[in-house]
Amino acid sequence: MPNVLNLAPECHLINDSEIPVVTSPYDLTPDEVLLSQEHYESEVRSYPRRLPIAIKSGRGAIIEDTKGQVYLDCLACAGALPLGYNHSEINQVLINQINTGVPYQTLDLTTPSKDAFIKAVMQFLPANFAKTARIQFCGPSGADAVEASIKLAKLYTKRNTMMSFHGAYHGMTNGALALTGNLGSKSRRTGLMSDVHFMPFPYDYRCKFGLGGEEGAKQSIRYIESVLCDDESGITKPAAIIVEPIQGEGGVIPAPKKWLQELRRITTEHGILLIFDEVQCGIARSGDHFAFEESGIEPDILILSKAIGGGMPMSVILYNEKFDCWNAGEHTGTFRGNQLAMASGAKTLEIIQRDNLAQNAAERGEQLREALRQIQTDFPQIGDVRGRGLMNGIEIVKPGEFNSLGQAEADPQLAIKIQRAALELGLIIEKGGRQGAVLRFLPPLIISEVQINFVAETMAKAIAIAVDAK
Repeated sequence: MPNVLNLAPECHLINDSEIPVVTSPYDLTPDEVLLSQEHYESEVRSYPRRLPIAIKSGRGAIIEDTKGQVYLDCLACAGALPLGYNHSEINQVLINQINTGVPYQTLDLTTPSKDAFIKAVMQFLPANFAKTARIQFCGPSGADAVEASIKLAKLYTKRNTMMSFHGAYHGMTNGALALTGNLGSKSRRTGLMSDVHFMPFPYDYRCKFGLGGEEGAKQSIRYIESVLCDDESGITKPAAIIVEPIQGEGGVIPAPKKWLQELRRITTEHGILLIFDEVQCGIARSGDHFAFEESGIEPDILILSKAIGGGMPMSVILYNEKFDCWNAGEHTGTFRGNQLAMASGAKTLEIIQRDNLAQNAAERGEQLREALRQIQTDFPQIGDVRGRGLMNGIEIVKPGEFNSLGQAEADPQLAIKIQRAALELGLIIEKGGRQGAVLRFLPPLIISEVQINFVAETMAKAIAIAVDAK
């Protein structure tokens, strides 16, 4: 790969632009671009507060800021850039698409690009699911696809109740936020969608039942089933249960295979639709094309966004044709016909399959987790290492301190310091989970073995710096 970045003298790239080499901590003092953003942009901005950089250019998993400092990016636009920055084939597809003269947006009028995208999605799906699948184009964001799935489930079942899970994240619109577990994002809101009930997710490290492992997951299923079977539970039968097969914002928590199988059994027996939100964990990030595939089951509705557009705004839902009970125009959106996203999305799915990027996600993810486990032996501040594929996290805790439930006390302040130290050493990571104490790794699927080694080495340094500074 040619080095297309104009690099500052204090850092450079080796091995065909694979990793930054940082000789001294980066200067993160806001420059004019960042100061301008702070002056003009709303207080709602979030990422610049934790990652005070202004991006100048990017290639693969590498970005350069406006100061010429180079970073390895393990955020990848929250997973929306599966092939990283400026993949040459995606760039060319977008140029070709523009040159065809097809409009950028076409509502839900069809085009050859749209037809090609639909066929690419169907080919990417598990064959049995694809046989009877219908695709619905939603607005540009995953939240709009979540809203569409809520409406469809309620229309089909003629019920109003919804079930979600502790730790869930489904978006920031009215219905999606109502289904989201995080209380901070809801603390100043009123009038969210009513009749939503939250069930315990199988969170091994912080099990609701104090059991963890397989026994904790069994108790979660038992609780859900007991609620549905109890005519005194106070909860009417839901239209649907929505779940992330791997929780993302909730702290990178993979649902056990057996737990998902049991959830499928329960929903089938009770005539409840099962919705899988794979906005973040789908499109090869889990090491499979879709995270639900490991369990050998199928959802009734599958929600996709982020990576499905190949870096361009796109969201869709897919469901069995028997659930297609819409009247024409019951869920619409001006930007559901994004032709650039369809072109880049189709090419992205092709590249993922051609280059075996699901397998790369599985292998590089295991490499990262093993390296993080090794680091954990030196730092008891890492309470847990977990993940699947290239969706991984470490939970930062206060060694020897426990909360009233006997669980390790989270250390969100140390997590902030580690994230900052990593950034100063040329590594971008995200933060989330309970109390914001989980450091998250969502690199592009093209990340290499050399780059994963850089991530691990940098994390070891960053943790040491942050711990020593306490």
